[in-house]
Amino acid sequence: MSEACMRLGGSNLAAAVMAAGSAFTAAWWLNQLEAVSPAHAAVPVVVQQDWPRDAAGGGATQILRGPDGHWWADAMVDGRAVHLMVDTGATVVALTPEDAHRLGLDLSPADFSDEIRTAAGPARAARVRLPSLSVGAVRVADVDAVVVENGLPHSLLGMSWLGRLSGFEASADALTLRP
Repeated sequence: MSEACMRLGGSNLAAAVMAAGSAFTAAWWLNQLEAVSPAHAAVPVVVQQDWPRDAAGGGATQILRGPDGHWWADAMVDGRAVHLMVDTGATVVALTPEDAHRLGLDLSPADFSDEIRTAAGPARAARVRLPSLSVGAVRVADVDAVVVENGLPHSLLGMSWLGRLSGFEASADALTLRP
């Protein structure tokens, strides 16, 4: 045997066994988490808190950061629910075809006549106008949006809505939206 193998005495052997056990335990837990929450699972649950309206009729909504590090908003578009990732880098609200269909926006292939640039590259899109889009107590009417034909993994809450607020502020754990 080599000298290195021979030095593996009682305390070193115990440490090696504990390290191997820890590694196997960690691998088992990661496997269990993946089985419960695979990569293709639904986006994180949103925790939103509405603040009461003040005398001027304004209110605010606070969104807690999701476990994936993104801000996720449960919004209402003309009374219908949609789950959006807040994206200050998106010029407009961008919807997947699936979300657009659920919102009652029935588009034909001919409607996808605009070419836009996305983080994933160029894509075809259809321009739409949303009668209203609300996140908690914060509501904006007549919001410009696009429906991206392919390649958008989830709908985005972009600057065509965010830019019409009186303000929004991010802290370490929360995003506050002010009407």
